[in-house]
Amino acid sequence: MKRPEITPTTMDVPKLRILLVGNGGREHALSWKLSQSSHVEHIHVVPGNGGTATVPKCTNVDSVSAEDFAALARFAKEHDINLLVPGPEAPLVAGIADYFQQHVAGVSCFGPSKLAARMEGSKTFSKDFMKAHSIPTAAYENFNDYEKAKKYLDTVDHDVVIKADGLAAGKGVIIPKSKEEAQAALKEIMLDKEFGDAGNEVVIEEFLEGEELSILTFSDGYSIRSLPPAQDHKRIGDGDTGPNTGGMGTYAPTRVVTDKQLKDIDRTIIQPTIDGMRKSWYPFVGVLFTGFMMTESGPRVLEYNVRFGDPETQSCLSLMKSDLAEIMLACTHGCLDAVELEIEQKYAATVVVAAGGYPSAYKKGTEMILDDVAEGTVLFHAGTTLADSKLKTSGGRVIAATATAESLADAVRKAYKGVDAIHFEGMQYRKDIAARALK
Repeated sequence: MKRPEITPTTMDVPKLRILLVGNGGREHALSWKLSQSSHVEHIHVVPGNGGTATVPKCTNVDSVSAEDFAALARFAKEHDINLLVPGPEAPLVAGIADYFQQHVAGVSCFGPSKLAARMEGSKTFSKDFMKAHSIPTAAYENFNDYEKAKKYLDTVDHDVVIKADGLAAGKGVIIPKSKEEAQAALKEIMLDKEFGDAGNEVVIEEFLEGEELSILTFSDGYSIRSLPPAQDHKRIGDGDTGPNTGGMGTYAPTRVVTDKQLKDIDRTIIQPTIDGMRKSWYPFVGVLFTGFMMTESGPRVLEYNVRFGDPETQSCLSLMKSDLAEIMLACTHGCLDAVELEIEQKYAATVVVAAGGYPSAYKKGTEMILDDVAEGTVLFHAGTTLADSKLKTSGGRVIAATATAESLADAVRKAYKGVDAIHFEGMQYRKDIAARALK
């Protein structure tokens, strides 16, 4: 008798009770996508936001701190959690995956160990990793001594980028336009502690010219599956002006890279990165975010992040046809090569709406009103809270409109139509998301 073929769709996948840690737009997008899976029974979001509060199968949990691993572990035991999904970088860098492995039996973690999370937690570590594994990147030097860094700046004859070594909420990168600005930035980071202890050490690297892109890659420590390449808009103002932010909008797939280049990037950069981490005894499980600059000499790695990007996630997951819960399980069980990552042949665009004053001081607690949006458009909450049926702002990047369509132009148009459905005092957003790609 012929034996039945066993595939990921016929396997006995357990009903998932998920603990999702975080409260940003990324976590709303993850809960939105995970809730669509037939494998998911319930999602507890700690602490969540006004958007996750309305997602089917989701419950916000504000009685437990996302930074208190012991309390999270107790909650996981009490609610029979079997999958942990840390959203932001901070808990991963602090070792949440290791803590759960040691203290909570039967919980898989979709996210890297503390050792593997150093790829984002320390820019000096990741740059040295790239050098050791021949990953193409910008020329650089690391410094933990201010005077030595200051002298080095005086000797370089090329433009530079100065990066705080540690976590700085996506804002620890300064691109000076002159030697004077570079010296001022160095003092700001290392002496004035603009980014706290994250600036105890810095990376000074060569400024690269070209188009940036981000690639989110699922990995089980061996295999890789990459989502469509996205392009983020980091600066607060139109035309890429003003200070850096956590991201003001994205679109995917970006046209600054060809299909052949994408295959080459997977083969010559991302796969060797995953292999190098495993061979160094800190295998990577989760999503690896790789930021690239497409230069005249080819792709160069700008940075690694060890989690989903925000707002790249909103665009990329909107194009994903596959079951996200299944992909996550495959990663945590070391069998990613047994599943396929299916992508809709469409475009997605995301426009972030921020509070007035962001990324500097901004007001919280402003009441919001949201109108209905058209099919194919979703409003992903970030800095929002829902209390007594009232929606209020609670962060700098407040909410984002994401839309999909057959063409990039239509996706962008629909996303801005989604922005028209958002109403709160002082709201600001860029008017030129994907403008360069549409020229």
